[in-house]
Amino acid sequence: MEFVSIRIITDDVARLAQFYERATGVQATWSNENFAELSTSSATLAIASTSTVSLFAPGAARPADNNTVIIEFLVDNVDEAHQNLAGFVEDFVNEPTTMPWGNRSLLLRDPDGNLVNFFTPVTQAAIDKFAR
Repeated sequence: MEFVSIRIITDDVARLAQFYERATGVQATWSNENFAELSTSSATLAIASTSTVSLFAPGAARPADNNTVIIEFLVDNVDEAHQNLAGFVEDFVNEPTTMPWGNRSLLLRDPDGNLVNFFTPVTQAAIDKFAR
């Protein structure tokens, strides 16, 4: 098995795709106006319209209703990422903070309220964990 993607359901695909393009520097690929993907070397962030939910199971997902998942991006320098996002991101949950497990993290919310973590490993154990 291989982990491939996370899909966010939203009422406004264009707005959310633009947010993630700006926040990550990754260009979205559009299948149609209801579905966009931002692909990296390790996984894809898919963004789909609420109209696509009924293709799976009506009512199975609700937009802007995530209270459990954190979408995480490994970045070269989380402090620089914070500086680049200041003035663009409306809701920073925390400033860059070094976590007990060795990552320096910046937690924010996207326009739909989903939690997003930009992080950089800073301890040797964390650096080794994410070495490519």
